[in-house]
Amino acid sequence: MTDSSATVRPDRRAELAAGLAQVRSRIDDACAQAGRDRAEVTMIAVTKTYPASDVLALAGLGVTDMGENRDQEAAGKAAEVTAAGVRPRWHFIGQLQRNKARSVVRYADVVHSVDSVRLARALATATADRQTPLDALLQVSIDGDAARGGALPDSADPAVGLEPVAEAVAEAPGLRLVGLMAVAPLGWEPERAFARLAEVADAFRAVHPGATALSAGMSGDFEIAIRYGATHVRVGSALLGMRPTLR
Repeated sequence: MTDSSATVRPDRRAELAAGLAQVRSRIDDACAQAGRDRAEVTMIAVTKTYPASDVLALAGLGVTDMGENRDQEAAGKAAEVTAAGVRPRWHFIGQLQRNKARSVVRYADVVHSVDSVRLARALATATADRQTPLDALLQVSIDGDAARGGALPDSADPAVGLEPVAEAVAEAPGLRLVGLMAVAPLGWEPERAFARLAEVADAFRAVHPGATALSAGMSGDFEIAIRYGATHVRVGSALLGMRPTLR
């Protein structure tokens, strides 16, 4: 964490309120232009590298969903926020190593990056004692490069093919398959990436009709993602400002 203090400075709260107003306005406009109901889109505040005080300030401003991508940082931050009496909905959005599964399921409500059968099984084991299921989104590799994370939608590989991973999640009592997630590949225009993701999502929902969530789009491109059906957008710098340097 970048700051051990959970005290919210008035000037920082004002900065966050201004950023939040701008992001909400952008989401409103994107939904209107796409002919979508604003209630269909959830904003996830990506709070990685930001202190617990920012999470508390955002929660006080009505933000309910927070995203983190490193367990080493997120576990302590979630505990600090809980100790302050606040319980947002935590989304783990980064690539997840199997040996971190047990730690992540202690605080996360949603994992966006399930991309292999082995990870699905590790999460299934880790959730054995949970009272509520862990929502799981499958990360899709839009360009077919599994080395950068993501299950392969057109692959028959039983380890990393999208359908085998979906089956592993669906069979686990402690997991709930809720949808897909993707990041626009390097070198791809967002329009091309999210159009491809929409095709994959349509085909996926034909087999898994309950998996309606689609996590796509970040600060610079979430309007395009919303146009192509995103239900969850992951917003960091547009909301919280320039990101502190990782330590």
